[in-house]
Amino acid sequence: MKTILSLIAVLLALPGVSQPNADEILNRVDKNMSSENRIMESSMTIHGRRSSRTMTMRTYGVGETKAYTEYLAPAREEGTKMLKLENQLWIYSPSTDRTIQLSGHMLRQSVMGSDLSYEDMMEDRKLTDIYETKTLGEETIDERRTYVLELTAKVEDVNYFRRKMWIDAKRYVPLKEELFAKSGQLLKRTDMSDVKQIDGRWFPTKMVYKDMLKQGEGTEFKITSIKFNQQIPDHIFTKAVLRK
Repeated sequence: MKTILSLIAVLLALPGVSQPNADEILNRVDKNMSSENRIMESSMTIHGRRSSRTMTMRTYGVGETKAYTEYLAPAREEGTKMLKLENQLWIYSPSTDRTIQLSGHMLRQSVMGSDLSYEDMMEDRKLTDIYETKTLGEETIDERRTYVLELTAKVEDVNYFRRKMWIDAKRYVPLKEELFAKSGQLLKRTDMSDVKQIDGRWFPTKMVYKDMLKQGEGTEFKITSIKFNQQIPDHIFTKAVLRK
């Protein structure tokens, strides 16, 4: 009996044995990465060809439909605000005291010269809602076993037709991602680390984004504080708050 039990234990420990299927993996990722609402403080460091600059911000988000961000520093960016409602985006600039709405191709522009576009910042939908997925295999990243998934768009309105993701096999968070156009061209690469358990979920608190079509060393995004399922006043998500 002991021999049989030992054999079962060995088999269960082998890669691929009792492995969840691709849909189950992606569902677990969504449970970690998506939330009813969140309040987050973060920094974004843009590494240019000659120098780097860092901005700090506070963001409030509700599901996939509402988000409000206010830049706190440096002084040059302080007071800049962004408001997302559904698929619409408004930006307030304190230097000009003007609010403008971005739409269409303008959303593909870089955010503050970073490797992120406004479209990237606005995409909060669950991955399972917009992608079909399959498992490509397993790889090791930073001594952690990962499931390698290929995601292919099942809806038309997506920023990236195909994605390749390396998912931590124990914590179910992405550690690496490659984003592709429909033509197959690699557009962006993301590395995620400093995974922490926050409010009962695993979450990466450091992300390095690299736009493969532009020069520079990429953009480093660090979460300094994040709280999930908070009470957020409705007035936060109104255009009136932009000019306050």
